[in-house]
Order: sequence, then C-alpha cells, then structure tokens
Amino acid sequence: MEDKKHLPLYGIGPAYGVTIIMLTVMGTILSSKGFFSSGQYDFLRIPLAIIGIILIVYGAILWIAAVGLAKIDVNISDNCLVTAGVYAYVRNPIYSAFMIACTGVLLCFNNLWLLILPMIYWAFMTALMKNTEEKWLKDLYGQEYIDYCERVNRCIPWFHR
Repeated sequence: MEDKKHLPLYGIGPAYGVTIIMLTVMGTILSSKGFFSSGQYDFLRIPLAIIGIILIVYGAILWIAAVGLAKIDVNISDNCLVTAGVYAYVRNPIYSAFMIACTGVLLCFNNLWLLILPMIYWAFMTALMKNTEEKWLKDLYGQEYIDYCERVNRCIPWFHR
C-alpha cells in the first residue's frame, strides 16, 4: 500500500493569522490616534459595536468548531480530508474565524475606513489558498477535493450549494 504525502500540520495558517492580526492592530491604533476620523459616525457607534462583538464571538465559535470539535490536527496526521462538521459549511474555517473576528474588532472601533481591511483579508486569503493549500489538497485527494470545492465556499461559511 502506497503511503500518501501529508499536508503540513499548520500550512500557511500562521502567516495568514499573524498578517491580518497585525493589520487589524495597526488599523485600530491609527483609528485611536485620530487618523481616518472622517469615517467615524457617532450614530453608528453602538450598532457597529454590537455587530463587532457578535462577529468576534462567532469567529471564536468557528475556530473552536474547526480546531477542537473537528480535531483537524488528528485528521491531518491521519491524512483524512475533513468535509463534515463546520467543514461542510466552509473549506477554511480556521482562516475564516480569524478573518471574521478581526472584522469584528474593526467594527468595534466605529470607523468605516477600517472596513477596507476585511476586503484585503479576503483577497489575501483567497490568493494564499488558491496558490498553496488548494493545490496541495487537489494533488493529495484529487476528484474528492474538487467535488468538495464545488459544494463548499472557500472563506464565507454558508450552506451547501
């Protein structure tokens, strides 16, 4: 029996996570120092804070579901393609969790200019996934992974297509 190659346990996740966390921190510091103040609206402060907190909590729940409940590290070690649980709704729930939580943090700062960053997070995630992990998974799992990609979104948790 031929032993299949294994994916790296962490993939490019740490690079993505650190990058968007740094961008989030820089954006919030600049906003706190009064930069981009034209994007702040007092009447949006409470609604944006509520939505932001909801997104932070949702991101944390998504991360727990992807890492803890799905036992992704065990499945990678066992060389299994995970398509159940939270992975049935989003192909990259760990990355998505960071993107959603960081977006929530930005919303809490009541500065609409900061909402440019989630678009950058999404574009960066899409480029990284297409050029690394998706190629690795396609090589490793072939048609099974291609079929999975047709059913499940890359970064926005959603019901099956």
